[in-house]
Amino acid sequence: MFFTYLRRELRRRRKAALVVASGLALGIALVIVVSSVSSGMGKAQDKVLQSLYGLGTDMTVTKAATPTAGSSQRPRFQFDARANGDDSTQSSDRVMVQGFTTLAASTVSEVGDQKGVSSAVGGLSLNVVKVNGQFTRGQFQQNQNSAGGQAGRGAGGGTGQPQGEVRGGGADFDINQYTVYGTDVTKTALGPLTSSKITSGRTFKTTEIDAKVVVADSAYAKEKKYKVGSTVTIKNVKFTVIGIATADSGDAAANLYIPLQQAQTLAGEKNKITTVYVKATDSQQIDSVKSTIQKNVSGTTVTTSADLAKTVSGSLSTASSLATNVGKWLSIAVLVAAFLVAGLLTSAAVSRRVREFGTLKALGWKSGRVTRQVVGEAMVNGLLGGVLGIALGLAGAYVVTSVSPTLQAQLGSGGGTDGPGGPGGGFGGPGRRAAKTLEVALTAPVSVTTIALAVALAVAGGLIAGAFGGWRASRLRPADALRRVE
Repeated sequence: MFFTYLRRELRRRRKAALVVASGLALGIALVIVVSSVSSGMGKAQDKVLQSLYGLGTDMTVTKAATPTAGSSQRPRFQFDARANGDDSTQSSDRVMVQGFTTLAASTVSEVGDQKGVSSAVGGLSLNVVKVNGQFTRGQFQQNQNSAGGQAGRGAGGGTGQPQGEVRGGGADFDINQYTVYGTDVTKTALGPLTSSKITSGRTFKTTEIDAKVVVADSAYAKEKKYKVGSTVTIKNVKFTVIGIATADSGDAAANLYIPLQQAQTLAGEKNKITTVYVKATDSQQIDSVKSTIQKNVSGTTVTTSADLAKTVSGSLSTASSLATNVGKWLSIAVLVAAFLVAGLLTSAAVSRRVREFGTLKALGWKSGRVTRQVVGEAMVNGLLGGVLGIALGLAGAYVVTSVSPTLQAQLGSGGGTDGPGGPGGGFGGPGRRAAKTLEVALTAPVSVTTIALAVALAVAGGLIAGAFGGWRASRLRPADALRRVE
């Protein structure tokens, strides 16, 4: 009897049911779209941050650079004086630790022993300035504090052209500046190289601890025409290119990657590192692990992905803020309005059926039975609204994903000022001395959790509407039918 009466009444009041369902559908669809877009924003930010510190890295441990006076800030290149007309080429390399004060290699074990740390690996970030040319007389001095000191291709450095001068003679020279990252080949699951994929050749073997091999970033390799098997010379040491790596998003962390021990030798920094990359045992306990490391490993700076996320600006940050704040409250407002409208419409519909329900009570229907009938109708309207809302929400998310609007994210602080992880900004990434801008395509993935939330909202909407209508129906008396007839 319940279902027969329910089917007949819903068929008879199709327009009213559609109005109630449409209101709920609008609110549910908005929740789905906002949730999916917010999820897409999160994925976009993760992609941006991944390009900075590598996969699986939860935090980095560094030591801020301490500026010192003298030649370390103004590297000098000494060349032999040549007679006029001598066109023989001279070359000189300067390999310098970039962005940070070095830490003892033992810091890796010290950090790895802290509670909550799953694994830790060290790396050494270097900047190489190479000068080639003909010098007839005098001394060439390159000022790193000039434009060249800030030059670079995004986060990876690049082939900037530092300014220089020749004192007491003439010269014809060119300058190549690039970044090198010394990686621990025995622990390749952490660190900047993990944010790139090997697209040609291979990565390092665990046995190549001190081998003269190098993995080149694809963009830099294309610029320098490197390929697997090519030879790269750094400070008179020849390295063989064993692989070409392509960054998953944005710029690569460095132009060249070599074994850590080789990097330490080139820089004259035996048993030294600049960064410790850390993976926590529990991603939900990152803040407590950070506090533990800061407390027990003195003189270091610990930077998490959350710290770095605060430095992201641009349209990605703005859109994410809108989706998280404005979108959330807009969804709540629309849902509340939809629930209230559904409740009021259901209550009004019951008021128009006073004669019907009064007659049913006169025939022996209990108030509970009438209330259940009204709630049943409201529940069906709510579920119908849920189906329509899910369909509209999925359509909206599909449109966003199809259009894939491009958002920009600006990372780091320019001018080499202090940022997360020390001077130069960046989450422990090699050579991040200047801000860079990444472009990320926005998607709107819809998860099972979002669909479940939509169903729950549909049921809640039906219950709320049913509560309004049931309350109104429970107050009807058989005499109400007679008064309505009169």
